[in-house]
Amino acid sequence: MAYTFRGNPMSEALRRDGNRAVAFDRVADPTGFHRHLAKFNQGRVAVGTPDMDWEEQIATDWRARLDEGGFLEALRQEVAQGAAAAPAADFVAWFERLRDVGAGQNDPLFDWLAAHASMAQMRWFLCQEAAGEAGFDDLVAYTQVKLPARAKLELARNYWDEMGRGKQRGMHGPMLSALIADLGGAPDIDSTLWEPLALANTMLGLALNRRYVYQSIGALGVVELTAPGRVAKVAAGLQRLGFSARQRAYFDLHAAIDLRHSREWNAEVIQPLVAADPRCARHIAEGALMRLACGARCFARYRAELWNVAPTTG
Repeated sequence: MAYTFRGNPMSEALRRDGNRAVAFDRVADPTGFHRHLAKFNQGRVAVGTPDMDWEEQIATDWRARLDEGGFLEALRQEVAQGAAAAPAADFVAWFERLRDVGAGQNDPLFDWLAAHASMAQMRWFLCQEAAGEAGFDDLVAYTQVKLPARAKLELARNYWDEMGRGKQRGMHGPMLSALIADLGGAPDIDSTLWEPLALANTMLGLALNRRYVYQSIGALGVVELTAPGRVAKVAAGLQRLGFSARQRAYFDLHAAIDLRHSREWNAEVIQPLVAADPRCARHIAEGALMRLACGARCFARYRAELWNVAPTTG
């Protein structure tokens, strides 16, 4: 995949200056790039078996991971100024203010979905969201590896909720899949906009690369912080369109449970980590701002498609 590096097209996936990756200004072909990376990620996390071509696969994966690294570093640069302003001494208060002032908050898309979206429009929106869904349960599982005990235990409790507390009918991921099936949707990478794919690629990239563990904590935490208001409006739109409580369960559940998850994530994960090492505050802030920036681009693109207006973000 070609990037634009300091205004000049490059065919190399990444250049290095010493041991530090040099970030790119932007991806030259975002649709092609993020579909390519999404398909790599799809195979990367799939259950597999030994293959005689494993050496060739590792070489292919290496090139994709360099592409991923360039993209994530460019996104880090995009939010660097905002993250640097996060105060370690009162970090949780700064973090919680993102609910009101973060990119994409109070986007008019969600009031419109609640009050005006047609069945076809709601189906399209949810298929885009589902195709860009990275799987919160798996992201939490990847992120918790080798964390300190207090943070690890909170991620375990969060994961247990995502897994329906041991009941298959209560698992959150299958609830969303069942709703999409009821809508007659069929999420597919090749029919998905690049913005939701970029969001999923960001979340997986942060969770799967241990150098970004703090960014992943910030990104997951800001989802818990900001999701309840949005999902409540999606649930309202589904109710208006005649969907049953069972069909709306994924959105109704997250409108309530994420309020508790956010409080506990901030108290049991973020606060103790920053107290133990104030230097990690900037990295947690980066992850939160990266996730919000990706979400804001999605919302603007959805409005552009659904309302037939030009995107205002990204």
